[in-house]
Amino acid sequence: MYADITIKARCLSTADAEAILQQHNAEYKGLDVQTDTFYDVDFGKLKLRKGTIENVLIHYNRVWVGGAKQTEVMMYLKNPGDETMKAVCGDLEVISELRKMRKIYFIDNVKFHLDQVEGHGQFIEIEAIDLDGSIGTETLKQQCDYYKDLLQIEDDDLINDSYIDL
Repeated sequence: MYADITIKARCLSTADAEAILQQHNAEYKGLDVQTDTFYDVDFGKLKLRKGTIENVLIHYNRVWVGGAKQTEVMMYLKNPGDETMKAVCGDLEVISELRKMRKIYFIDNVKFHLDQVEGHGQFIEIEAIDLDGSIGTETLKQQCDYYKDLLQIEDDDLINDSYIDL
């Protein structure tokens, strides 16, 4: 299980955000064309992501922590096979499906998503990740705040909903 702190915001110009990331030597991972399928579960969210870069089955819960979301990940399976999908998702009801194009960048442990979400517009996500518990949530929050300022994200642009809840 790992934790992260995430800030998500509407973005008027992903090109401007991308230029800032490039000026700060962010590592570009590529353009991921993704379809996220969400399943009906009693707690948190269960999501299957199929993309050109990322393919995961993830069960997580998010809680608001002063302008950002803290994510607790209970399960994270890369490239799940058919048997795993059947065992985990079985007869669960699909509640939503979402398509997006996502440019992925990294600076150290901080991941940036520049998203074009079908039917919803452009967004940016800043995700400070602590894979082994060595960084701590306070530092993750500080990292998100630093990059929020650097990328000129205004408080009015922040959103607290998942894309499927918009």
